[in-house]
Amino acid sequence: MNLKVDFSEEVALALEQKRPVVALESTIISHGMPYPKNVETALSVEQTIRDNGAVPATIAIIGGRLKAGLSREELEYFGKKGTAITKVSRRDIPTVVARGEDGATTVAATMIVAHMAGIDVFATGGIGGVHRGAELTMDISADLEELSRTPVMVICAGAKAILDLKLTMEVLETKGVPVVGYKTDELPAFYSRESGIKLNTRSDSPEDLASIWKAIKNLELGNGMLVTNPIPQQYSMDSKEIGAVIDKAINEMNSLGIKGKEVTPFLLDKVQRLTGGDSLEANIRLVLNNAKLAARTACALVK
Repeated sequence: MNLKVDFSEEVALALEQKRPVVALESTIISHGMPYPKNVETALSVEQTIRDNGAVPATIAIIGGRLKAGLSREELEYFGKKGTAITKVSRRDIPTVVARGEDGATTVAATMIVAHMAGIDVFATGGIGGVHRGAELTMDISADLEELSRTPVMVICAGAKAILDLKLTMEVLETKGVPVVGYKTDELPAFYSRESGIKLNTRSDSPEDLASIWKAIKNLELGNGMLVTNPIPQQYSMDSKEIGAVIDKAINEMNSLGIKGKEVTPFLLDKVQRLTGGDSLEANIRLVLNNAKLAARTACALVK
């Protein structure tokens, strides 16, 4: 066990017994949804992982300690404190730890702690990427860099739809990150199943995903792997309609001068309000779908 990480009893025992474990991020709890929906969703995601044969390990920083696996009380604490908790990426981890503060881990930070903890599979909603207008702002998520340097398999519903998906894929290709479509040849667009962007690699089973991941590990390539799992058809939103909503949200964001790490929470919240909550329901459903695939893939890995 890594002494830099505090493990819950459930996660510690699972790792000791070489049972399947799936990492989960904590930013989705603190910054992704309002209370109490955030806690309800977190518990539902954890239960989905258990129902599919694996053990959930929600990653966070509490009182300056890296955590792999949170108690019900800790999940409630994160949900209630919400955006008052610092949103933590790679650059923020040392400061939050040194000052004994709380930190909600983004995709990048969750990958780092999961790797420290010896957890190979991580389920999330959508990754960060290249923001629209990045040719002027250089606003590119650290998630992409982390995928190129930290060996963890990330299962998501594509990059968040508020981003420039084509440029996000270009950066991932440049950094040599394998992007695998699960039962699809096209990059999912988070709220919707289609983006019009073709993928080079497709996989049709958790066992095949596990075999690709084992090859990455055995070859010691040192990078992560991105699995893009489309939102279930019945919850998919019309790409043109959600696109128009996102454009409206981005225009308001620009008029307010919102930048940096506040961009994604603002846009997700604005899109939720403009869609009357439909985007939030879609977000929940795609996270549950990713958790199910992650658990089955983690089970295939330990066989």
